[in-house]
Amino acid sequence: MRLQFVLAEVLQGLRRNATMVVSVILVTFVSLTFVGAAALLQMQVTKLKGDWYDLVEVSVFLCPEGSAVPTCADGEAGDEQVAAIEDVIDTELGDIVATTYFETKEEAFEAFEARYPDGYQGTQLTVDDMQASFRLQLADPEQYQVVDDVLTGRDGIEVVEDQRAAFEPLFVALNRASIVAVGLAGVMLLAAALLITTTIRLSAVSRRRETGIMRLVGASSLFVQLPFMLEGAIAALVGAVLAVVGLWLAVQYLVADWLARSVDWVDYVSTTDVLTIAPLLLAVAVALAGVSSAVTLYRSSRV
Repeated sequence: MRLQFVLAEVLQGLRRNATMVVSVILVTFVSLTFVGAAALLQMQVTKLKGDWYDLVEVSVFLCPEGSAVPTCADGEAGDEQVAAIEDVIDTELGDIVATTYFETKEEAFEAFEARYPDGYQGTQLTVDDMQASFRLQLADPEQYQVVDDVLTGRDGIEVVEDQRAAFEPLFVALNRASIVAVGLAGVMLLAAALLITTTIRLSAVSRRRETGIMRLVGASSLFVQLPFMLEGAIAALVGAVLAVVGLWLAVQYLVADWLARSVDWVDYVSTTDVLTIAPLLLAVAVALAGVSSAVTLYRSSRV
């Protein structure tokens, strides 16, 4: 009987404040969509780093003939310099470098011809135009700076390059987009909280007579306040469900069906990832409604 009464009061409140309830649903939907988008962006960055950081190498290019770099003053790196560099890699970087591969000028030229069979931008290069290099696979890709500090400036080495540098702009862009999404989500969540408090306050004022009678007959504060709390929670949960559905559709049709077919060498976020963050979005919606309701009903102590 009490449950039926509470549900009836909730439905009545939702009907009386239908416009405000719809506003709460829409603002919650937009804000949680931004929250979910930020979470998915971070998951995408993690996937990309996991896939690419383990594959990228540190390239140690040895001095070619005619280089103006001070460490190449003796000309092209000779066998003694190559052996000395290899010894440094084995001794000083043994715990950091997982595998070491030495690529000769001839091997570099073969790789160049395979990639550019018609020459690079119309220019035909020869073996003498290539550079010998060490390719270092790191046990921990984040330790590149240690490798750079140890090898840069040694005789016979022209430059030390980290292939991760090619991917960093993408990661920076994704992280910044995530930060922007979080910022917008924060603003929208604040707007949703204000709307929920306004909706509950209006509902409480419109039913002040009923709540007064309920207190006179001995109803507890929780029983009196529960319908108002449920109104905010229902509106917020509907907005959260819409956000989950919107993100699922976006990932399915924009990422899986379109982007993944255009660029198929990237491991993208999937609809499974959307379902993974769905409980988080629902929890945020419940917390938002709960805090907003508690603050409003505390202030409206007569309700």
